[in-house]
Amino acid sequence: MSKPVVGILTLYLNDRKALEERPIYEKMITAGARMGMKIFVYTPEDVAEDDQRIRALIYKPAAKRWTKRWVRPPEIIYDRCRYQKSRRFEQLLAYRKRNSHLTFLNRPLRNKWTVHRTLADVSALRSHLPETRLFQSPDDVKSLLKKFVTVYLKPINGTGGRGILRIDRQKDGTLLLQGRNHSRSIVQPRRISRSSLAIVLGAWDMHGDHYIVQQGLNIKLPNGRIHDYRMLVQKNGSGEWEVTGCAGRVGPLRSVTSNLHGGGAAVPMNNLLRQWIESEETINEIRTKAESFGVKVARHLESSYGALCELALDLAIDRKGRIWLIEVNPKPAREVFIRAGESEVYQKAILRPIEYALWVHRQQTSKAHSLQVSDDTPDNSGDPGNLTEPQEASPDGSQHTNLLGASE
Repeated sequence: MSKPVVGILTLYLNDRKALEERPIYEKMITAGARMGMKIFVYTPEDVAEDDQRIRALIYKPAAKRWTKRWVRPPEIIYDRCRYQKSRRFEQLLAYRKRNSHLTFLNRPLRNKWTVHRTLADVSALRSHLPETRLFQSPDDVKSLLKKFVTVYLKPINGTGGRGILRIDRQKDGTLLLQGRNHSRSIVQPRRISRSSLAIVLGAWDMHGDHYIVQQGLNIKLPNGRIHDYRMLVQKNGSGEWEVTGCAGRVGPLRSVTSNLHGGGAAVPMNNLLRQWIESEETINEIRTKAESFGVKVARHLESSYGALCELALDLAIDRKGRIWLIEVNPKPAREVFIRAGESEVYQKAILRPIEYALWVHRQQTSKAHSLQVSDDTPDNSGDPGNLTEPQEASPDGSQHTNLLGASE
């Protein structure tokens, strides 16, 4: 059987071609090499115009260094590209459109509003969703504030807590506004009258994005800090959805979010639950229900949008033990687990996409072999199922005989 070739598709952070997750890629490539896999990293900017050659980033575990080399396109693509408003993201969309015939382990997930509506179509999932609507005017915020003490205003494509505004209805009739700007900096709390809400919202920098208005949940700890839970659901080495782990996150003082990049701290899930729930039996029941819920969400989103291999679910659990889905992240980081002291979960989170890619490769190879046997003729058609060893590609498109390998 040929060795699977996996390309980790990502985006440069800036024009200096910095990569955000280089240490994670090093671990994945090293693990893949032990499993007999050939893995490299690339971006749409590294692809030649004919899409037949890639100036790939190659990590060599033995030497612990990176190099660049022209290679042929991978057979399997693990997309780690996060949404960003840039020409780089436009290049990604164009690349995926041109190469939709290739095997992508995961597809782009839609924005927060579309995902919410997709999940709300399923009665078993709907009861776990905070009331949410698309922001069209300040009246949408005022309407939800009549029903709930707290309301959040969120960009539908935002990540890392950027651009989020929290509005609390006070007993004296005023409104307390807190949030984070698009640089993740904490916006100082301010009280306003209800009559001035429209003016304040009009001045809020929405960064040219659409927003949703969402029911706020009571997730403040006794010390006044916001907390929630990050659950990672991934495909395993048998192609099945499984919860890899779930850790708690606690936001910094005066923060309206718990994101680690915004200064949040990570703790084991059970440690955090014990601040809400006294019974260990109840805690175990909550975890079991949360994990079952997480798998259901992943299965439904995959059936709606196409191939996925991992999702992060941001969950809230109220004092009654009710599980709420705050949002879904299709390109999850793993950092929360190492910060929570759960190194085994962290390692598993890194390995799972590689194990799943190997499973996909074996399924494709088995299918290609079955087709070849049924035709009773050699399969030299160039079908994507006919997997061959990758060859290094020269800039002019000619092929060299030496193979791309992590052990070189």
